[in-house]
Amino acid sequence: MKVFLLSIHRFSNALSEWMGKWVAWLTLLMVFIVFVVVVLRYLFDWGRIDLQESAIYVHAAIFMLGAAYTLKHDEHVRVDIFYRPAAPKTKAWINLLGVVFLLFPMMVFIFSMSWEYVAVSWSMHEGSREAGGLNGVWLLKGLILVMPCLVSFQGLGQLAESCLTILDWKKD
Repeated sequence: MKVFLLSIHRFSNALSEWMGKWVAWLTLLMVFIVFVVVVLRYLFDWGRIDLQESAIYVHAAIFMLGAAYTLKHDEHVRVDIFYRPAAPKTKAWINLLGVVFLLFPMMVFIFSMSWEYVAVSWSMHEGSREAGGLNGVWLLKGLILVMPCLVSFQGLGQLAESCLTILDWKKD
């Protein structure tokens, strides 16, 4: 059981860490795109819808793909009044209950409510509504389903870590 929990913990953390580092490069790309949009608009009085949309697409991808990384590093929203001074086992119980009763149900809800919305977009290869816009809206909407999967998998890792802490098993 300990080996299984350690495996889940390590793999989910490795996946989230890898995704977070990849998303960091997307952040740099977004900054570059926005810089180009501003330079083109204000220095050359030339706007491009596809460039503006690409900044929005990259921003959405950063948010969707970076959520699990944020959860891994405990940078998500939490009420720290009781959590911060708590003992490690108490924190583990809070995390375990939070994952089981808040995180997993919310991720299932997001996934199930988005399924049809994304499926319709994929079936028609939805593109931009703007003339000259990007055609990959359907790919972007696919990230709505990827995000709850990644966050749920990181939640499994947190669940495993909480169990290891509660059972006093070291995370070697």
